[in-house]
Amino acid sequence: MEYKSTPKRPYLLRAYYDWLLDNSYTPYLVVDATYYGVDVPQEYVKDGQIVLNLAPGAVGNLALGNETVEFSARFQGIPRNLYIPMGAVIAIYARENGDGVMFEPESIYNELDKSQAIPVKSAVEKTQDSSKSVSQKVSSSSKSSSHLRIIK
Repeated sequence: MEYKSTPKRPYLLRAYYDWLLDNSYTPYLVVDATYYGVDVPQEYVKDGQIVLNLAPGAVGNLALGNETVEFSARFQGIPRNLYIPMGAVIAIYARENGDGVMFEPESIYNELDKSQAIPVKSAVEKTQDSSKSVSQKVSSSSKSSSHLRIIK
């Protein structure tokens, strides 16, 4: 009789995240952006991966669940909701010294049909098209002067 246990990844992720914060480190999450169901800003993806800052000041509504990692963050001032299936989480580490963990492949996450994976090239092409339209909107809008002032 074979005993099936739950995946270790979500438990280790939460433990390392807490440990990094307890030691005043900045937690960085490495994500496989080609994994099925990942919703991250594709314009920041390099070689199929994206590194995300999970520091409490950098994210909002962080939920490190058993199935997914979900949070909101700003990218160049634009708010985004990110959705990361647990199978797409590759590693978590400290920005300051690189201390952390790279997760071992677990069979439960490998059961996903490879045909469902998002090709990196097509995802990048889509974001390049959308980033052009965003940059056109930004450049066409009028720029107002800053409301902030320097106090000495």
